[in-house]
Amino acid sequence: MAARQAIDGAVIRPPLPGDHDAIWSILEPVIRAGETLAVPRDLGREDALALWLSPERTVRLLEEDGAVLGIFYIRANQPGGGAHVANAGYVTASHARGRGVARRMCVASLDLAREHGYLAMQFNFVISTNQRAVALWQGMGFTIVGRLPQVFVHPNEGLVDALVMHRFL
Repeated sequence: MAARQAIDGAVIRPPLPGDHDAIWSILEPVIRAGETLAVPRDLGREDALALWLSPERTVRLLEEDGAVLGIFYIRANQPGGGAHVANAGYVTASHARGRGVARRMCVASLDLAREHGYLAMQFNFVISTNQRAVALWQGMGFTIVGRLPQVFVHPNEGLVDALVMHRFL
């Protein structure tokens, strides 16, 4: 994937230092809601940016009409013998949900993973109550290969399962 890629009317590109405000504006509401990401709900801006933009991750933004609508990363799922499998994470801006942002980021992440030589992609911790994401990932060819019972404390639902999802590239 080139540094910038067009996909269905959006631009997929690496983040720049000037994007930190936009990235935080996407991450903060999702972190505070505590419904889909396994991070502390009080995680601060600098720690969140350091996590999402860490050097072991290849990060991309989805931008449409000059506005950043989503952020995703790929990285090796495990070191050593598991490094041929990618892992990814995605967050869509709340005002952009329902516009195909997550689907476009998934398509771009699969392309990026192939370009980096990964043979498969695995999501280790998809919160089972995140039904839109589960349906999207299944529609993108991922299968549920495992269920981790009651491993996530959802702020409204209590203890819920997390799913392990996988697909070959």
